[in-house]
Amino acid sequence: MTGLVMKHALNSEYDKASDLASEQIGLLDSIDDPELTIGLSFAPIAAKYQVADGKEMLRLAQRVIDLSEGDPTRGNMFFKSPLALAIMFRGGARSAVGIPGWMTDYRDAIAMARAAADAVTLSVVVFYVYVVGIPYGVFRPDAAALIDTKEALERAERSGDETALAVARSARGIVLAYRDEPECDEGVALLEPVRDAILSERFSHPMTPYINIELARASARAGDLDQAIELCRPYANSNQNEMSVFGLAVTVLVESLLRRGGDADDEEVDEAIDDLAAYAATTRLVVYPLLVLRLRALIARARGDAAAYQDFVERYRAQAESFGFEGHIAMAAAMQKSTGSGV
Repeated sequence: MTGLVMKHALNSEYDKASDLASEQIGLLDSIDDPELTIGLSFAPIAAKYQVADGKEMLRLAQRVIDLSEGDPTRGNMFFKSPLALAIMFRGGARSAVGIPGWMTDYRDAIAMARAAADAVTLSVVVFYVYVVGIPYGVFRPDAAALIDTKEALERAERSGDETALAVARSARGIVLAYRDEPECDEGVALLEPVRDAILSERFSHPMTPYINIELARASARAGDLDQAIELCRPYANSNQNEMSVFGLAVTVLVESLLRRGGDADDEEVDEAIDDLAAYAATTRLVVYPLLVLRLRALIARARGDAAAYQDFVERYRAQAESFGFEGHIAMAAAMQKSTGSGV
């Protein structure tokens, strides 16, 4: 069942993976073997992660942490440190819903994975921390992110493990893509072999939307707004299945449309932000209201409403600081220095 759960998860069949994960959890409960539960829980936790079931993800991660009793290697059937992965997932669940302690979890998980001297464990932990955390503004692409992803990539290259290499390249590529030139171009280039691995069925399909969003950002950065809009538009809809990048896609779409201008673009901007705001009002994921506030500020600035711009930015910064999301705090601070005119 672990294999079936991961098969569906890696093929972007999120609902199937989540349903099977629930069955697997029931079987593990009935067997009541701590070693087995620790060793096989990665799959159901990852499946719940993909459907944004933070409550169940948090419960399962905490169970692994409790059963491990502080032993990083207990239940090491697939990873040398299942405990590092569980702590990382707990951090992800906590950050997603705004529960304090997520930063400590992430740092502890990386330190434990590094000590495990296992390329796969470190690559997977770094992947989950940064591939989502950087684009969604939880972290900044700072020196720590560079060090963590560089070490993970170097270990993966030495290991000869193809999966570890693709995972590490993904994390390193995303971190670099959010830095200034020329590093951002290096990051996008590093994602190319990852996309090739996906197309040849040698890596996880859920990474594809993240790569496409980075390609859209690169196009916008190069001034090709039409290409950027076309690349992210398929994901900028709350009715589609790739909800993991929905907020990112709307962000790139709105930013690109505002830069391009035009009456039709203004109409699409309004539709996109309304869709994002409606989703933000129904989800427990605290990053979505932040995305809405930031984009409403950019829209107000583009339309010459300086008072509304300042109001949205102040609220945006206050919320970002309340959660400790470093990326959003930095963006809000930069926006507060703006005059409120232009795009």
